[in-house]
Amino acid sequence: MRFINFEEGSNPKELFIDEAPAPELSAGKVIIQVHAFGVNRADTLQRQGKYPPPPGESAILGLEAAGEVIAVADDVRQWKQGDKVFGLMPGGGYAQQAVVDADHLMPLPSGVSMEAAAGLAEVFLTAYQALFLLCGVKSGERALIHAGASGVGLAALQLCRLKGIETAVTASTAEKLALCEQMGASVLINYKTQDFAEVLSDKWQKGANAIVDFVGGDYLNRNLQVLAKDGSIVYLAMLAGRYADQLDMALMLTKRARIQGSTLRSRTDEYKSSLINAFTHDFLGEFATGNLQVNLDTVLSVDDVAQAHQRLEQNDTQGKIVVRW
Repeated sequence: MRFINFEEGSNPKELFIDEAPAPELSAGKVIIQVHAFGVNRADTLQRQGKYPPPPGESAILGLEAAGEVIAVADDVRQWKQGDKVFGLMPGGGYAQQAVVDADHLMPLPSGVSMEAAAGLAEVFLTAYQALFLLCGVKSGERALIHAGASGVGLAALQLCRLKGIETAVTASTAEKLALCEQMGASVLINYKTQDFAEVLSDKWQKGANAIVDFVGGDYLNRNLQVLAKDGSIVYLAMLAGRYADQLDMALMLTKRARIQGSTLRSRTDEYKSSLINAFTHDFLGEFATGNLQVNLDTVLSVDDVAQAHQRLEQNDTQGKIVVRW
């Protein structure tokens, strides 16, 4: 089979198509013929040598894909050959065939293309986990979503809209903020020209019950400033670097704040299965009705995968970039 290969520490233009044996089937797994795969920031970090795959997992890039089931282990009952599916994998998505845990797949919703499904799992499961499982935000409350025009940001806005949660976003351009508004954001903040803490202190006197942040750095104390009492902040990345500004302990104690970091790739198989089951029950049907949508920035051919990595590293996206074979 063909797959996208790389040399650790290389730049995006050095990604190349290579040949490898097809993956082998094992208990609890299925093999899918990949039609399209989503591109995530974790892929760019792995290419740079900063985010290795979990021990024992495929070194091939790719954490999500959509395609058709072509082989099923004897102990798997929920899938059969020919099923159209999408889902998560700890690696291996940038290949024509991928082996996937049977419990980490979901059925392709009616009316959703393979390309859209390839960009669904990572962003919506991450947003769902951060908002509802970690922050515990509820209908009638308020959430601040940083990087609102990212794939996870746009997914989070839609989930909040369906649950009656008011949202504020930060983004870098008027165009990105307009897209966030379409997805349900009511407070739009251009972080290049506005201080989000000043804007939200004026708009939301009671503060944000939940904050989803990818930045860190000097956002930490400003997040605490606008957090409601007993609110939660979840960190999903560290775009501003490994270290944040000095934590204002007095502010954290006064707010009775909960600050938590989270990743998805390194979670246990059991955790991912439970997360996927919960999301499928709560929200998957909303894609068939059109109440939820995958915000696709661009669909590229496999020959243009370098462009996907370049644009992610330049923060030049609105939603997901997907690559198809």
